[in-house]
Amino acid sequence: MPIYQAPLRDYQFVLNELLDIYNQDNLAGFNEFDPELIDAVLQGVADFTTDIMLPLNGSGDVEGCKLIDGKVITPKGFIDAYQQYVDNGWATLTCDPEFGGQGLPEVVGIFATEMKTATNMAFAMYPGLTHGAYAAIHVHGSDKLKQKYLEKLVSGEWTGTMNLTESHAGTDLALLRTKAIPAGQDTFAITGEKIFISSGDHDLTDNIIHLVLARLPDAPKGVKGISLFAVPKVMVNEDGSLGELNSLCAASLEHKMGIHGNSTCVMNFDGAIGELVGAPHQGLRAMFTMMNQARLGVGIQGLGVSDIAYQNALAYAKDRIQGRALSGAKNAELAADPILVHGDVRRMLLSQKSFNEGARALMGQQALWLDEAERHNDPLQQKRAAQLAALFTPIVKGFVTDQGFKACVDAQQVFGGHGYIHEWGMEQFVRDIRISMIYEGTNGVQALDLVGRKVMADKGAALKLWSEEVKTFIQMNHANEAMKPFVSALIGAANDLEKATGLIATEAAQKPDTIGAASFAYMQLLGITALTWMWARVANKALVAIDSGAEDVNFYQNKLKTAGFYIAYWTPQARGLVKQIDSASQIICDFDSADF
Repeated sequence: MPIYQAPLRDYQFVLNELLDIYNQDNLAGFNEFDPELIDAVLQGVADFTTDIMLPLNGSGDVEGCKLIDGKVITPKGFIDAYQQYVDNGWATLTCDPEFGGQGLPEVVGIFATEMKTATNMAFAMYPGLTHGAYAAIHVHGSDKLKQKYLEKLVSGEWTGTMNLTESHAGTDLALLRTKAIPAGQDTFAITGEKIFISSGDHDLTDNIIHLVLARLPDAPKGVKGISLFAVPKVMVNEDGSLGELNSLCAASLEHKMGIHGNSTCVMNFDGAIGELVGAPHQGLRAMFTMMNQARLGVGIQGLGVSDIAYQNALAYAKDRIQGRALSGAKNAELAADPILVHGDVRRMLLSQKSFNEGARALMGQQALWLDEAERHNDPLQQKRAAQLAALFTPIVKGFVTDQGFKACVDAQQVFGGHGYIHEWGMEQFVRDIRISMIYEGTNGVQALDLVGRKVMADKGAALKLWSEEVKTFIQMNHANEAMKPFVSALIGAANDLEKATGLIATEAAQKPDTIGAASFAYMQLLGITALTWMWARVANKALVAIDSGAEDVNFYQNKLKTAGFYIAYWTPQARGLVKQIDSASQIICDFDSADF
């Protein structure tokens, strides 16, 4: 079975030093917790995920879910593990205390989610989607709907799903056909078929609340005619007790590449009774609350699975002996040296390590922006944080999962032939995390959203906000001799990003198709630049800690060395991406259909 060590020390560094969350007096509720409390929470999650969830990951993959007599049966051990999850209160961490939540900020919850997805991604999706359903109802639902569903969703006693995709309509929701017919007493009869519904049915809870996109009879065409409905698997009586089964079912289970322990269903709604979430024809707005929550969750999947894959690859590289170092035997008493001595193995491991730690810092920053957008006492700062979080949503979903998948492949490669064998766990990590690049909007769609909506549509307003933060950091640190390598790398990457933005803006006005052709490379460019920014900030904090005589000096020295690797190995890739955007985008557009 794969091993896992929760990166608790890194969480402390990101929360305490890099983001300084314990000195955020302008954020509501942040004064109610301290490092001791958060350390205890994260340690508890680490114990639960390592002791309970991890042992079920491999077995759940082999056994998978089964559809028997119209009911989905989860793998052995999942029911007991989920009940422990609920009993321990892990579902409630970041939810509203009014409905039984603990009220912790997203910047803490995101790292709890990392540990869950690292140890058992398929299992973690059940409560993960529930949290998204909670968020949509919490923001957009009526008081009646909140009282009806939120307490049960917060506790984890019930779970939730999101139902968007139809067989003929994937990303293009304007094409969806599911209908909602008024059925009296503010209810609607929902009829249609949805596919690829994660956690669509299971035996973990007594009820599942499906959030379903559908059209009312008078709905205008396109996405402006979509409404969102809460549709329970089991009807809920006025007193909160469960009533009759609703008219819906899991018609089949998808036979898929990975995440076998999660039930991915084809859902049939046959006049199922549901209630509006939000206003009529405003369903996409409400669903985006859930989708953006899910996109952050998908991004952390990319990081979590990448990190557990790296940990196992590192352990293997230290143990597996094969060949000798080119400079001579390092372990003469052994028949061969551990493969960690070989340059290409080191390259792969350092690429994974520097990506994982940089992405973890960026994820923390993204979560803090989301907290600021909700909790800051200054409306202008709320707006600013919301703009930055919106800008970086395609990065944390698209860039992080792209590179997280590649890191898992590199981890598998470190194992050589053993990485292709199920018993070592690497091939499962690769299969499981592959979906993160596809669902919640494929990464190509994320890239198009980044360039078309987040950069071009507002004339780069959000990008300028972030660029000002980067420039301020550069100005504050350019005279620090120890920071010069990091500042120089950041200046170079920022200049590359500015050049690429200008190139796309110039071409877009006359040749809009070039936006689509250039967007993926641009997303990678912004992601690499963002991690360069994070690593420069990490290096700054590490230098301060070393200069102040920190006891854990090895930790900070390792941060500096890893930052040095990132700016030497990753950051130079930015220049090539600019060249690709400049030279390849128009060529892509110039190909006729017959040329393929």
